[in-house]
Amino acid sequence: MDGQLIAFTPVAAGMVAMPGADFAVVVRNALDSRRAGVAAAVGVAGGLLVHTALAVAGLAAVLVAEPALLGAVQLLGGGYLLYLGARALAAAVRRPTATTDGTTDPAAAAPAGACRPPAVQGTARSLRQGFLTNALNPKAPVLFLSLLPQFVPAGAPALPRTLLLATVIVAMALVWFPLVALLVDRLGAWLRRPAVTRALEAATGALLTVLGGILLVELALS
Repeated sequence: MDGQLIAFTPVAAGMVAMPGADFAVVVRNALDSRRAGVAAAVGVAGGLLVHTALAVAGLAAVLVAEPALLGAVQLLGGGYLLYLGARALAAAVRRPTATTDGTTDPAAAAPAGACRPPAVQGTARSLRQGFLTNALNPKAPVLFLSLLPQFVPAGAPALPRTLLLATVIVAMALVWFPLVALLVDRLGAWLRRPAVTRALEAATGALLTVLGGILLVELALS
């Protein structure tokens, strides 16, 4: 029995399931539709696949060793999170509000002539958002480089072992994030009530904005 692989499994599960930008992007897209949420979830897994491939190829070490390259990724990642956060906050402001009889009042959400609710996002757009949110995370290369070698047994070939550990992480992401999207969709009748949707969009927008701001502040202070 592979004790190190068994020990790695809950560590990887905690890393994947930890709430953060990936989680917020999946929830935000799942509020639009099940398809959009699942597409964002697959995009997040695709971003993780990029990081694991870089770690296996040894390119993550180069990225971490070059402050300018890592800083560029951090700048892009922070800016993209701020962009997504601003879009979510703007959507929360535009979202129709509920009237006293429980119906929605589109006119209260936007000026005349601009009161139609936001269109359901396309699958490709949601996939791109999930992928870029994860792929542009500058902390991922550092995490993978510090985590994966700890679970490579002494004397064992590093490449196949790292591939196995990377596969476990990506597989968990392919299970966890679609489950999050499906859960949000399952609760859709309640979550898509105007007041709840506005609150969730505002919360996810604020979270993305804060996370993006933290990345940029850390970059400025480094």
